[in-house]
Amino acid sequence: MLWDVLAAVVAGLLVTQLSTAVTTVYLHRTLAHRALAMHPVAAAPCRFVIWITTGMRPREWVAVHRKHHAATDTDEDPHSPLVVGFWRVQLGNVGLYKRVASDTENTRKYARDIPHDVADKFAFDYAFVGLAVGITILVVGMSLLGFPLWVGFLAAGIHAVSYVMLSGAINAIGHRLGKQPYANSATNGQLLALATAGEGLHNNHHAAPTSAKLSHRWFEIDYGWWVIKMLTWLRLARVRLSELRLTPAAKASAARAA
Repeated sequence: MLWDVLAAVVAGLLVTQLSTAVTTVYLHRTLAHRALAMHPVAAAPCRFVIWITTGMRPREWVAVHRKHHAATDTDEDPHSPLVVGFWRVQLGNVGLYKRVASDTENTRKYARDIPHDVADKFAFDYAFVGLAVGITILVVGMSLLGFPLWVGFLAAGIHAVSYVMLSGAINAIGHRLGKQPYANSATNGQLLALATAGEGLHNNHHAAPTSAKLSHRWFEIDYGWWVIKMLTWLRLARVRLSELRLTPAAKASAARAA
């Protein structure tokens, strides 16, 4: 029994790390900010993983995130802890996300470059179908490894909770707690970055949103960047900007610090 529970925890957290890595590399850095271009051979599996592990529609995620950058920590920000409170973002980030994601006008405004194609129409628009496929794969996979069926379902639940909590933490902790080397309202947290494939280096990201690399200093760890480097070595991705391009405000604060 104890080993079954431990297996469920490990499997659930591994799925969370997979979906978190794909979220930052594919949804965030590739689609939302165009920091890199991904080959279809790599993009197609990423799209499928997002569908079966989160049920999210890429164009909606992109629209919500771009609105966050356009209106950071103002009343128009979809998920600002400075506006609606830390715990509402940390615990209720799903609701805040869905409220903006369901706004078709917002999607048209911020994600017009993300096409709604045939694959969306017949598969990826159906979130619950994707999640059902993902849970089935997890349950069957754990069963083939010799574990009871309930272990796969428990792993799916652990993944769901941990992914939602980490996503909330990026927005809640990432705008309230941590270091601010650049002049913006986001913060850096290395422990959070380790759990979120680099996303915890949120102050860095707001300082250079078009950069595919979120770590700016030698001691900062962004394993999402390691994934990108692997993709570039395999010629499955191309980083658009080799240099760090800071926003004017971030450049000015960096110059003052120097």
